[in-house]
Amino acid sequence: MVLIILNIIFCLSFLVFAWFNVNDNDSWLWVPIYLAASVFCGIAGFGMFFPLTYLLLIGFYLIYAIILFFRKDGVKDWIFKYKQPSITESMQATKPYIEMTREFFGLLIISAALALNYFMSGGI
Repeated sequence: MVLIILNIIFCLSFLVFAWFNVNDNDSWLWVPIYLAASVFCGIAGFGMFFPLTYLLLIGFYLIYAIILFFRKDGVKDWIFKYKQPSITESMQATKPYIEMTREFFGLLIISAALALNYFMSGGI
């Protein structure tokens, strides 16, 4: 029952995140990322699991997260160069590291949700 509730929450949250990204310059990337997570969490809420698909999506998301971590003005620079200023003060990402850091953590959250479903489904 807890897994069903978590998946419904993830499904709706990722759907809202996709909606927030519709007007972004990189909506062609982020809307599908969040929609895929929303769909697969929604389906898992009905007890249908796709372990291989979870692994493929998690792999893509984590590789992209690593890229965002090491990219110029990415998460690594946010931590060491800019000394971790708040990334939540405003919805506007006025500095490049804000956008990349938010995207990085979004990818980690999606990966965690899909990993939960992968392990709860019994894996491959």
